[in-house]
Amino acid sequence: MNDPAATDALIRRAQAGDGEAFGALVRTFEWAVRAWITARCPAGADADEVAQVTFVEAFKNLGRFQPGSDFRAWLFTIARYQVMSELTRLRRLADYHERYFPHALWQELERRALTLDDAHDDDRLAALRGCLGKLDERGRALLAQRYAEEIPVQQMADQSGRSVGAIKKHLFLLREQLHECLTRRLANEAQS
Repeated sequence: MNDPAATDALIRRAQAGDGEAFGALVRTFEWAVRAWITARCPAGADADEVAQVTFVEAFKNLGRFQPGSDFRAWLFTIARYQVMSELTRLRRLADYHERYFPHALWQELERRALTLDDAHDDDRLAALRGCLGKLDERGRALLAQRYAEEIPVQQMADQSGRSVGAIKKHLFLLREQLHECLTRRLANEAQS
């Protein structure tokens, strides 16, 4: 619908409480809003959910919209703020996992190491030790600083003269190496 007069008429009806009129507005602008959001949402974000929240916010704030103004621009402004909110939410989630998941993982590894009572756990611990032994000294030291000594990534970066991003990437690659090595070793042991 490119007719501003028809759009304004739907807006006025929706502002008066006509749900079908708002539904018509959603159907008119939904594809463009979803496409715009999808192009701007980061990996891990649910673009459909962000679009849904955008239209819910538009509905809740429809009384503030001035008929005659550019409804499409108004919707896209709401969409922009919803994408920014989603980015903030994802950053907080990533920050939470960065802070607490490694600690929880290390605690779980320690707990399992202390409560080994069957051959399978012994095999897994031996495999982990073997995989850790394959890492270079720098990698083992980095893992020990982060997970055994619980040194914050920022402090590790400051001490080493590297960026926080470089430390995080190195830790990620080390965890990935350990995971691949453990998977291979345990698969080989299961076959023998």
